[in-house]
Amino acid sequence: MNITKKHDWERIIRRMELLMRLKSFPVGFKMLKKKEEIDDIPFMRRAANKMTLCQMITLARNFDWTVGAELSDFMSPMCPSILGLTDTPELYKDGTFRSIVWVKTKADGRKFEESVPRMPMGKYEAVVMAPLVYNPFEPDIVLIYANPAQMMLLINSLQFEKYEVMQFFCVGESSCSDAIARCYLTGKPSLTIPCYGERRYGHAQDEDLVMAVPAGMMEKALNGMETLYRRGIRYPISYAGAEQDLASAFPMSYGGMDELAKLRGKDNRLLLGVTGGIASGKTAVSDMLKELGAPVIDFDILARQVVEPDKLAWKEIVAYFGEQILMEDRTLDRKKLSDIVFRDLEKRKKLESFTHPRIHEEFVKQVNEITRETITREEAVNILNAQLPIDEKVEYADFVINNDKSIDETKKQVEELWKKLKQIQKDRIKDKA
Repeated sequence: MNITKKHDWERIIRRMELLMRLKSFPVGFKMLKKKEEIDDIPFMRRAANKMTLCQMITLARNFDWTVGAELSDFMSPMCPSILGLTDTPELYKDGTFRSIVWVKTKADGRKFEESVPRMPMGKYEAVVMAPLVYNPFEPDIVLIYANPAQMMLLINSLQFEKYEVMQFFCVGESSCSDAIARCYLTGKPSLTIPCYGERRYGHAQDEDLVMAVPAGMMEKALNGMETLYRRGIRYPISYAGAEQDLASAFPMSYGGMDELAKLRGKDNRLLLGVTGGIASGKTAVSDMLKELGAPVIDFDILARQVVEPDKLAWKEIVAYFGEQILMEDRTLDRKKLSDIVFRDLEKRKKLESFTHPRIHEEFVKQVNEITRETITREEAVNILNAQLPIDEKVEYADFVINNDKSIDETKKQVEELWKKLKQIQKDRIKDKA
């Protein structure tokens, strides 16, 4: 068997474990066409006694085992028939088995069995599973066990790019078919509730949900999760009080339209945010717009003003980071603070939680620029890595000025933009009239 590793699973899984705060290992799951291929997997363990599939998954996700099984290793035909390792017994097909416990009649039992997703019989002879963080093999799918809040984050992450509705699936007492078989058959993530058997024999916890994700979608899930994390969507979720005024807790994008209307004023003035990466020409473009008659507000200056000594944001920052980040005149030592926050994402978000609300009181759109101080190359790299990628900024921009040519070319683009903005403003006033 070819066990070449196409992905850096250790990197993907370690990061996802950190962002989701998972309690157990995500499990790499792979079907084998020949049972002899089991022996090709490093660190393989074979059970000494017959087991259920959910037991094997538990050995992988909680006990750190690499486990393999063929038909003869399973306790009953239920699990291997779902995986296509054997045909479904007649006792199952005619509804007898399910009617003994789970449904009232054999007719209900037949309907139950007909609803169970099953992989095609004869295609595979064995199955292997292992903690994916150790790069054991290139899996077909990945099993992730998590609580509902963690799973919601995973769903949001998968939906971030090329959105699709996530469908929950549950036939009942057969979560291995709901998750594993359905994922194989559809090629899409499959979310379900671990069944009674998986809780009794597979140690799934009361709060657990399980999702099977096609291995090829894990990088997409991580990328979505990383971006959501930068935007403040993360686990564990911080709670806003049920009785408090939530205005301060809501993102500005939810409630900013009224404030935007106030800022525009009766003359329906335009608000233009100038943003870009470090040394991308923001100041030059702003100066050109100022020459053309546009009032310019410098958010770098605002960001400094809100942290002046004894102001609320200053007090919060000092209380959190300590007085070691102060200069002799009690102003913030920006270089020292930068060294801390641009190496630690959590501390950077904490700093932003102190400063952004103060800026939000006056402005709908925030543009939090990095303080321009003399910095080393390593410090510059840390700052750049902390910023939203420029390609991502471009996606959200209404207008883009390409500043990689001469200053005259940049000025020409700014003048053309200014004409467009003036025309937009005229059109809005006309429409309002």
